[in-house]
Amino acid sequence: MGQRSKALSLISLATKAQKTVSGEFCTEKEVKSGAAALVVIANDASDNTKKKFKNMCEFYHVPICFYRDKDTLGHAMGKQFRASLAILDQGFAKGIRESMDAEDNTVA
Repeated sequence: MGQRSKALSLISLATKAQKTVSGEFCTEKEVKSGAAALVVIANDASDNTKKKFKNMCEFYHVPICFYRDKDTLGHAMGKQFRASLAILDQGFAKGIRESMDAEDNTVA
């Protein structure tokens, strides 16, 4: 498998198109406002963060997946470490989920 996955490329494109938010506060805000189409949490995020977003996404019926690590997610967004991010576009969210499924990652 290459260093750069299709999912990361799509996260990068979505960020350039201003269809992502990152960081715990912004991600939570978009989930609660109904704008989030997909939430991505780093595998190395704290158990507390994972549990919080898993429960929140279940409650608000937002798909969530756990992917790679904070460094990789941050890098895909052109930022520092990112433990959580939300995709705000259905098309990007669908493409990211499909490519993560193809890579056989954990989708909750």
